[in-house]
Amino acid sequence: MSEHKAPTEQEVIEYIQGTDPRTVHQTLGLRITRFAAEGCVVETEVSERLFQHAGIVHGGIYALMAESAASTAAAFAVDVSQYRVAGQEISCSHVRPATGGALRAEAKLIHRGKSALVYLATVENDGKLVSTCRITMAVRPHAG
Repeated sequence: MSEHKAPTEQEVIEYIQGTDPRTVHQTLGLRITRFAAEGCVVETEVSERLFQHAGIVHGGIYALMAESAASTAAAFAVDVSQYRVAGQEISCSHVRPATGGALRAEAKLIHRGKSALVYLATVENDGKLVSTCRITMAVRPHAG
């Protein structure tokens, strides 16, 4: 019987970076700039591709960035060869519009349970808060 070996942090980073070009991250120009179980950072430059019809960044972009940061962090908080993680719930409060500059979402782990991880995320536009989010990530064993 062979002993299970969890992937290294570097192997998880390489997997994520290798798949990003085929995801919404590539489409929207999102970059993961910090990888850690305690929290990750996702960044992008603001442009019209992120706007809603009123000429401001769509609130869904803030939620997407926050959940992307939390999902990435969750991949470091569990053995991804044994467990899968998926967004279960997200709640965001948008406090200010963004029309230019750069966006930065940082998710921080606040609860580590057996079946769920909870992250708090802030999204900033050039250092000013634009949204706060709470993200619950489900942790489930792979089937079979």
